[in-house]
Amino acid sequence: MTITASMVKELRDMTGCGMMECKKALTETDGNIEKAIDYLRERGLAKAEKKAGRIAAEGLVAAYEHNDGTYVLAEINSETDFAAKSDVFQDFVKDILVHIATTKPASVEALLAEKCLNGDTDVNDYVKQTIAKLGENLTVRRFVIFNKPEAGAIESYIHAGGKIGVMIELNCDGDVTNEEFKHALKNLAMQVAASNPQFTDRSEISADFIAKEREIQRAAALAEGKPEKIVDKMVDGRIEKYMKEICLVDQAYIIDPDMSVKKYLESVAKAMGASVSIKRFARFERGEGIAKKEENFAEEVAKQIK
Repeated sequence: MTITASMVKELRDMTGCGMMECKKALTETDGNIEKAIDYLRERGLAKAEKKAGRIAAEGLVAAYEHNDGTYVLAEINSETDFAAKSDVFQDFVKDILVHIATTKPASVEALLAEKCLNGDTDVNDYVKQTIAKLGENLTVRRFVIFNKPEAGAIESYIHAGGKIGVMIELNCDGDVTNEEFKHALKNLAMQVAASNPQFTDRSEISADFIAKEREIQRAAALAEGKPEKIVDKMVDGRIEKYMKEICLVDQAYIIDPDMSVKKYLESVAKAMGASVSIKRFARFERGEGIAKKEENFAEEVAKQIK
């Protein structure tokens, strides 16, 4: 059977594969489009498996608000920033965010095992198909889901084009359309992005966490040569300072460092005549905790020459 240019283009548009790969697939399947798709999918999946060991520490953090009020914050990684900016990657991210908001999976593993919303394949195979299109590895690393609150509101904030993403929920028994409250949502989302708190307040911190930090600070003080009799008092001061760094409500408010976040919230509540508090937040920074491979450009060129 003669393989025409229009057949190749149709298959290419349907699969996103290269022109020569599409022509070969059509040749191997005697021009049958459906069989050619299967052929490319199988070949693409094989490629994806080979790429799965590569480190994916780029990509982006993205947020999405579903039509039912569900909010999703997710980190999806690629190997390079170049791939992350491609239409293929951007479309993949949108699809994954919509899927998470719709089905609300309990974990990344559960997400990957689910059928795609169109029902053609499962999410894990969709990931592999996208890897084949990109020509490099990608991973859905993590996500968090916030459901629409009964009393309060949620705000998301994406910094530097997806380098950092934040989602925060405030409780409020007043009018959440109030401008003062909306400003507070945005300001506190930026606060979390900039100051990277670990906890909302001290009630979330376990006694074991504080005990371990106290041991660390005590050992550090003794190593500095501080007298034993004043070490415990010094440690108390250091622990207090540390709590103000890691607890959101205790942090200095970035717009007015003379007041704490707690004091800022109190001023918002007073202006509204309502109760306002932080319920929860999530902060993802792209690639944090991932060991990145150090590339030596000169060595890479030398390998290519050989």
